[in-house]
Amino acid sequence: MNDPYVNPILHQERVQAITRRHFLGKATKSFGAAALAGLLTDGAMGAPTGPSEEQIAKAATHFAPKAKRIIYLHMAGSPPHHDLFDYKPLLNQRHGEVAPKEVYASRSAFVKPNAKVLGTPYKFEKVGQSGMWMSELLPNLKTVADDLCVVKSLYTEQFNHAPAQLALYTGHFLAGRPSMGSWLTYGLGSETDNLPAFLVLVSGGKSPSAGGAAWGSGFLPSIHSGVQCRSEGDPILYVSDPKGVSRETRRRTVDAINKINEVQAKEFNCPETLTRIEQYELAFRMQTSVPEVMDIRKEKPETLEMYGAEPGKESFANNCLLARRLSEAGVRFVQIFDWGWDVHGTGPNDDIVTQLGKKCKQTDQPVAALITDLKRRGLLDETLVVWSGEFGRTVMNEERNKKGFIGRDHHPNCFTIFMAGGGVKGGAVIGETDEWGAHVAENPIHIHDLQASILHLMGIDHKRLTYRFQGRDFRLTDVHGHVKKELFA
Repeated sequence: MNDPYVNPILHQERVQAITRRHFLGKATKSFGAAALAGLLTDGAMGAPTGPSEEQIAKAATHFAPKAKRIIYLHMAGSPPHHDLFDYKPLLNQRHGEVAPKEVYASRSAFVKPNAKVLGTPYKFEKVGQSGMWMSELLPNLKTVADDLCVVKSLYTEQFNHAPAQLALYTGHFLAGRPSMGSWLTYGLGSETDNLPAFLVLVSGGKSPSAGGAAWGSGFLPSIHSGVQCRSEGDPILYVSDPKGVSRETRRRTVDAINKINEVQAKEFNCPETLTRIEQYELAFRMQTSVPEVMDIRKEKPETLEMYGAEPGKESFANNCLLARRLSEAGVRFVQIFDWGWDVHGTGPNDDIVTQLGKKCKQTDQPVAALITDLKRRGLLDETLVVWSGEFGRTVMNEERNKKGFIGRDHHPNCFTIFMAGGGVKGGAVIGETDEWGAHVAENPIHIHDLQASILHLMGIDHKRLTYRFQGRDFRLTDVHGHVKKELFA
């Protein structure tokens, strides 16, 4: 194994796993069954044992990680940076004037020529020791400003939602490649045997434009795909036993199915068959572990109040609290998508005055509570929290239907995100845009740079975490990306 672009340790582990099963399948029936049971179980109910955290870290990380897990909060539709973090007084000074050509992006979705400058209707103030600017729409987030690393100079090439979300999470604007959470679980494994390593929560009444491709495993084994949970009803669909089926009966059913899969794995050496066995076993264990960790009624009343969470309700607040519980239980990557941030200004449901205020009211308190809660529990230092959209918004008012509502069109040239914990620099502002907030003026950070930096914080060299597919080696950052160490503490 001399290919410099393939992680040799991960490749060796994969080959050894197949070899062990092949050997056991060829061994005598009694010895093979006993050995297989020893490998797969640690008790009467057959719960598989996994490698220790120390073994995983030694095998999979390229250097000492600063973070063990990630909570990624995605504001689907993309918040307007001018109205939240990137204060530009010039917009208010020139409000209503025809915007100069230099503030346009190379491509836009809806904005027309001769569009007019839109000043922000919100007041800003400097907060925290760094004196970062923050909108009046984020009163709770202001209280944790010194924990935030605000990055104003992100940019992408994509100006429509689905391609931009795919580019951010899979490294490419077309569907079919593994998502960030899948790459991380492929590279690092899981911290827990009883829960998936990658879980997804959705709020806002709608899934993101990229759909499940934003958390899919692509060409990686499907065990690395994100598992979508719900904050009301059954946490995961179809995990519960049908009526009249006992846990013992379910155990026997899973054992019988796994025996058939083991025969097939022995015969064809197909990695997806091994994945199927793992998924059946994990699903069996999740029947007890998932209801336990997803039950926020176990939280203290003051914690529920801090987040604004209401048990039994689907909400962003509930999902933030669930993210903390899942991370605490050992889930490697928790992805939260919240729909409703696409503020074009075509009506009251997508304008900057009504809808943006509504979305900030729904999310400001829970995000601040999540950061505070992780910090007080001693988890923030090893948990990376990321908040972002998929691109930025225009300087100009879109005025698509001339009904008097204000909103901003898609703008890929710059946007603002923030991070907290997990080894990033707290109380810092990285990068800057021009006086219009239309183009990056200082320290440009491409989405591939962000991906490379996130992997670095998790102890992974983005150039070395690869997977061979269709004759070439793929990675999350494709052939791009530079680690931006100025983001790190």
